[in-house]
Amino acid sequence: MNRQELLKAIDEKYEAMGQDPNVHLSGLLHAEPIKYWDYIQVDALLGLQIQRTQLKDEMVFIMYHQINELLFKMILWEIDQISHDENISTKKFTKHLYRISRYFDMLSNSFTIMGDGMDVEQYMKFRDTLTPASGFQSAQYRKIEFASTELINLIDFRVRKTIDRNTPYEYAFDNLYWQAAGIDHETRKMTKLMSNFHDRYKDEFIAFMKEFNTINLWTKFKDLPEADQKDVGLVNAMRHYDHTVNVKWVMHHYNAARKYLESGEEDVEATGGSDWKKYMHPRYQRRIFFPGLWSEEELENWGVDNLEEHKVLSTVD
Repeated sequence: MNRQELLKAIDEKYEAMGQDPNVHLSGLLHAEPIKYWDYIQVDALLGLQIQRTQLKDEMVFIMYHQINELLFKMILWEIDQISHDENISTKKFTKHLYRISRYFDMLSNSFTIMGDGMDVEQYMKFRDTLTPASGFQSAQYRKIEFASTELINLIDFRVRKTIDRNTPYEYAFDNLYWQAAGIDHETRKMTKLMSNFHDRYKDEFIAFMKEFNTINLWTKFKDLPEADQKDVGLVNAMRHYDHTVNVKWVMHHYNAARKYLESGEEDVEATGGSDWKKYMHPRYQRRIFFPGLWSEEELENWGVDNLEEHKVLSTVD
């Protein structure tokens, strides 16, 4: 585009907005050029790490989790582009799913940062200052789950038969699979970890659940024309995402936690007090976003062995 064409396009843009193009061009004349550190907000970003102890490896722990939250935000950004596209093509659906999977691949492969990048002795000291906080309380991760599948697939499997399309959202929320991790099994009361989580996010979660009730990834897929639901590339992308999130990433997280929590003579609880082994391992919770895309054998072996998630389907029945 040459200068005249560019100026014409600028005129058309701002006139369509009811704005004077000359005012905006004048502003551009006097504006300072953008700088990398201002655009990325580097100073603000690097000022967000606040330690609770003087132990050096706590800084690794903080920054690692902040990076996770940034990646979760990227994932939600990609899901949103699928969910809010009323006429999405299989090509676009597949493209965004693989972007999401790559972000989760980064998350999965990053656990060595904690697993090999922090001294166990330091971790076991500063972790006591974190109680009752826990990575369990990542609201963005819960939103990723809500935006990925239908609520029934996130309900504690022991009570799924009591849930249907007419179930109040509050009842569904109270029976999500992860709620059991926030119950003191001796007193049967909600732990501080969970009560804090509810106080901060319950209303926001229920609103989000309502928003994505009919536009989550699984429902969006099932609403596609039948021919699109048989698109091999899209089906493989769905399966890859499901396994990456609910087996691969979870098991990397599980193994990293085990290194530290089983490092002493006695096993210790997670900072939030949950039974982390049963909460985290996929064979117990059986978190499956897209159950209709897996065979009975694959569903039966979910989390028990290393499912061949990359097995390419040549046809879709």
